[in-house]
Amino acid sequence: MGCAGSTPKVDENSKKLKKPKAWKHTQPITSAQLKQMRDEFWDTAPHYGGQKEIWDALKVAAESDLALAQTIVDSAGIIVSNPDMTLCYDERGAKYELPKYVLSEPTNLIRDG
Repeated sequence: MGCAGSTPKVDENSKKLKKPKAWKHTQPITSAQLKQMRDEFWDTAPHYGGQKEIWDALKVAAESDLALAQTIVDSAGIIVSNPDMTLCYDERGAKYELPKYVLSEPTNLIRDG
């Protein structure tokens, strides 16, 4: 027999994810430059605090479509403060801030080729 209330209510803490609003980089960038910015962010993000597992889950969620991203954040117990995932918390209250460039492409992205 389980204790009453032992099942976490994910729905209360979790907002429905939305695509980030369109944004523009300060200057046009290529896909390769965007990838480099993203790689640098994800390589350094765990050094700003929080749990590596949560950063890893956020990275996979950021690179997934909305339905899969929603499943990932829900199952990892991530509390989404902003529906575009720019501000999240873990169950211990650690803060995770994601820049827009890891969540979507800028409107002034230079397409390669």
